[in-house]
Amino acid sequence: MNTDQPPDSPVNLPITDELDLHTFDVRDIKSVVEEYLYQCHLKGFSEVRIIHGKGIGTQRNMVRSVLKNSPYVRSFSEAPPESGGWGATLVRIEPG
Repeated sequence: MNTDQPPDSPVNLPITDELDLHTFDVRDIKSVVEEYLYQCHLKGFSEVRIIHGKGIGTQRNMVRSVLKNSPYVRSFSEAPPESGGWGATLVRIEPG
C-alpha cells in the first residue's frame, strides 16, 4: 500500500474503450462515468463499452442516467450478448 498519498486521492487509470465498474464503490459511479466519458471524448473514441453487471439493475440505471445527461454521448444501447448483454452498455461518443 502506498502511504505517500491520502486515501481519498484520485487514482489515474488508463483510458481504453472499455470501463468495468465492478471495482468501483457505488457512491463513485456517477463521477467515474462522467470523467470517463469526458476523457473518451477528448481522446476521440467513437464507441466504448461500460460494464456495470447484471445484478438488480442499480448500477445500470445509474450509468444510463449519466449517459442521458452527458453532452459527450451521441447514443447508447444494451450490448449484444457476446459483449455482455444487459450487463454492459455500448456508448457512441460525440465527435470532438
